[in-house]
Amino acid sequence: MYTFSSKLKTLSIVLMILGILGIGYGFLNAPKNTADVEKILKDEEAHHGGGHHEAAAESTHEMPKVLSAEEHHAAAQHEEATHEVAEAAKDTASVKLLDTISVDSTKVAVAPVEEEHHAEAKTAHAEEHHLTAAEEKAHHEEHVNHVLHQLQNKPWSALYVACIFVMLISLGALAFYAIQQVAQAGWSPVLFRVMQGITAYLPVGSVIFFVLLVLCGLHYNHIFVWMADGVTEKGHENYDKLVAAKSGYLNFPFWIIRAAIFLIGWNLYRYFSRKNCLAQDESSDNSFYKKNFNISAMFLVFFIVTESIMSWDWIMSVDPHWFSTLFGWYVFASFFVSGITTIALVTLYLKSKGYLEHVNNSHIHDLAKFMFGISVFWTYLWFSQFMLIWYADIPEEVTYFWTRIELYNLPFFGAVVMNFVFPILILINSDFKRLTWIVVMAGIVILFGHYVDFFNMIMPGTVGDRWFIGIPEIGSLCFFIGLFLLVVFTALTKAPLLPKRNPFIEESKHFHY
Repeated sequence: MYTFSSKLKTLSIVLMILGILGIGYGFLNAPKNTADVEKILKDEEAHHGGGHHEAAAESTHEMPKVLSAEEHHAAAQHEEATHEVAEAAKDTASVKLLDTISVDSTKVAVAPVEEEHHAEAKTAHAEEHHLTAAEEKAHHEEHVNHVLHQLQNKPWSALYVACIFVMLISLGALAFYAIQQVAQAGWSPVLFRVMQGITAYLPVGSVIFFVLLVLCGLHYNHIFVWMADGVTEKGHENYDKLVAAKSGYLNFPFWIIRAAIFLIGWNLYRYFSRKNCLAQDESSDNSFYKKNFNISAMFLVFFIVTESIMSWDWIMSVDPHWFSTLFGWYVFASFFVSGITTIALVTLYLKSKGYLEHVNNSHIHDLAKFMFGISVFWTYLWFSQFMLIWYADIPEEVTYFWTRIELYNLPFFGAVVMNFVFPILILINSDFKRLTWIVVMAGIVILFGHYVDFFNMIMPGTVGDRWFIGIPEIGSLCFFIGLFLLVVFTALTKAPLLPKRNPFIEESKHFHY
């Protein structure tokens, strides 16, 4: 039986406490109103531009960087109107001069008419100038409100990304466990209790995540723009034609019911598969093993459907105008390799503490092969999705990647390096797959890389260019990692680490590759 190390338990609790402090800091420092945003924008101007921005604010030829594209357009109109007014004034002065020096009666008669015409033009331009200034003010207010929503979303989004990522790690491990059951794999039964320990986080993570989804629906944040008031009502200022066309599917009641079905279904399989596995240890026949085989086969059918829909509901709908037919597989590859990597890391930790005596280098080698293979599979999907959309250059599709390349350049391409370049260079060598420190190093990089992948999928649609991996993001990740460690290693103490009566346990004990 495994005994939970006091040092590891302390570490998990410390991570949770630090995480709570970081999450609280993020919410407390989020702006509460537009006045706070105005101050933040002014501070950014002073920090980035200094005296240059102060001079630019006073000039009609250069606007501060905080202006949006629409505001820049309004500013250009403002400048043009000012120039035309000046020209009109200059023309009027010329006519007055002509009136003064003219002795011809006809010219004297025409001069006042010309002057009146230019005066009217001047008045019209002045009115246009006034309207442009009003429009500019409206655009600025709209921009400030938009930034307010982005900055208020930031701590929520950090919490959301960490929560869904860590929960899906346990789901990935559960899917891998089910595949081993259905495939009747002979190499992996010595690892079953490790997999079951990792999946023990799924119920806890599911409850927290479901609460987050409910809070989204109750408008505690603006993560999902299709939930905004009036977005499906014609004539409303928030009306969105494309979102309205999807309202039969994208509506909160149906959305949250689907979420409940998915989470309950996954957790029911997790509960019964573990129950049958433990019962098999005390059984005189293979009846519980056969039950596990049957429910695992049914679960995989349920899983492959619900996983795709889950990825649309919880991630892709953050950008409701965009869609990809590959997205479900792409998300699956990301959390599946993360789940396998976590199995490898937990196994190596337990092995280092003297447990899992029947786990040998061949088992580690196979886990590392899956880490390598699924990393390549993820890259294939990443490239296929990106290349097809980028090459087609359809505006409503390519905008998704344009935003990420322009605003998230480092994390966007950094994820490719961490999730493909690094694993393929390190794990392509067969001997390296048997070295503990190599597998641990590769595993840590892969896990962080796929966290960044989820960050890239969610953050651009919720916080725009206001992203930064700071205290809220690190705090959220620390909290869920700490909770994960506490739940998983507590679960590992509840049952022997070796399934005794699995039909393939002897083959697994003596597995050699």
